[in-house]
Amino acid sequence: MTTQHVLDDRPLVPLRAMANKVPEVTVYFWIIKVLTTGMGETASDLLARLLGPVPAVALGGLALVASLAVQFAVRRYVPWIYWTAIVMVSVFGTMAADVLHVGLGISYTVSTPLFLTALAAVFALWYASERTLSIHSIRTRRREAFYWAAVLATFALGTAAGDLTATGGFGYLGSVVLFAAAICVPAVAHRFTGLNAVTAFWTAYVITRPLGASLADWMALGHARGGLGLGLGPVTLAWTVAIVCFVAYLAVSRQDAER
Repeated sequence: MTTQHVLDDRPLVPLRAMANKVPEVTVYFWIIKVLTTGMGETASDLLARLLGPVPAVALGGLALVASLAVQFAVRRYVPWIYWTAIVMVSVFGTMAADVLHVGLGISYTVSTPLFLTALAAVFALWYASERTLSIHSIRTRRREAFYWAAVLATFALGTAAGDLTATGGFGYLGSVVLFAAAICVPAVAHRFTGLNAVTAFWTAYVITRPLGASLADWMALGHARGGLGLGLGPVTLAWTVAIVCFVAYLAVSRQDAER
């Protein structure tokens, strides 16, 4: 699914209050998106282990608010600001799903459809208000607010769905294979069956979360849990370095900036 395919779904008269606040959909977008999901998963678990659940959630919430405040303050897409906000959403989205399961005892079979309903509600309100869900129309504060609400909901949904499959018989490696296959479905459906570009995009966007999180968990967790046993710290650090390298490249090359 290319940038042009998503661009084609824009309104005929897009609002120009500010430059589009999200990156172009390139291969780098999907690579960094998967990296942020995995890094957010292991970073959340690491912070909870080092600080305790309550301080970790508080710290994650403050970091999320701060990163989104900076993102809303700028009037164009800035790679390091945007992707920092995505990382913070990833960390806090993981915490939100984990709080429901660990803190409140709500099973993943309940939280997964709950977050799915929340995401559907965000999309319904967004479309009712703006008549488009295209990521190439994020040019007003209201649309930006809808966009980030949807992003947060997708991360929470993806976390719950990934944990559901991992603990429901697939294991972490099995979940990686499952979601790697699943993420191909919207692309194939868009290419060969005419699935709407925006629907295909958001479907793939949701799936990147359990794909990246399952892969990072498989790398970090011990052999007794079906993982490679590399540890939360090393995996978090390695994925963070990869994110920084890709974002630095985009900041210099501007390959994902609006043209």
